[in-house]
Amino acid sequence: MISAKLGHFLDKPLSPLIKKINLNPTILTVAGFIVTCVAALVIPYNLRMGGVLILIGGLFDMLDGVVARINNKTSRFGAFLDSVLDRYSDAFIFLSISWYLGAEGNQTGVILSLGTLIGAFLISYARARAEGLGESGHTGIMERPERIILLVFATLTGWLVPVLWIMLILTHMTVGQRVYHVWKAMSK
Repeated sequence: MISAKLGHFLDKPLSPLIKKINLNPTILTVAGFIVTCVAALVIPYNLRMGGVLILIGGLFDMLDGVVARINNKTSRFGAFLDSVLDRYSDAFIFLSISWYLGAEGNQTGVILSLGTLIGAFLISYARARAEGLGESGHTGIMERPERIILLVFATLTGWLVPVLWIMLILTHMTVGQRVYHVWKAMSK
């Protein structure tokens, strides 16, 4: 949803700076992944610091695409690598939150976190499968930017369980939206 509405809004304002620096977008992709892995390791011990690291990793993840587009370095492999590392990042973060909540004895939170992880994976799978069939699968209310924003909010405020309830519902609703979108497109 955020991607569809704001898509490339940073491309123009950051263009002069990015052209001067001329970074390889793959370096940003991998750096963001590493920061997110560190966040996952930190969350069970320091929830708020983990949230700050998720935010930093998310900024790298956002900038890699901006850098690739501005410097004409987009590639199919770069998009593939970014998607794969995003799935690993999602898994590590939600597993880390499950670990944190499990250590606190909050079994409901553990189930919510794992259920949201399943929804996040299915959102990605539904899009990839739709595109493999020649249809657009880029629709829905809870894409990765929304998940990152909500995860940062949850970790910084400590409101993990209420936010996970919202995310659980909205991730699976997004899968349903994608299935419906593809069904409607293929019914024509």
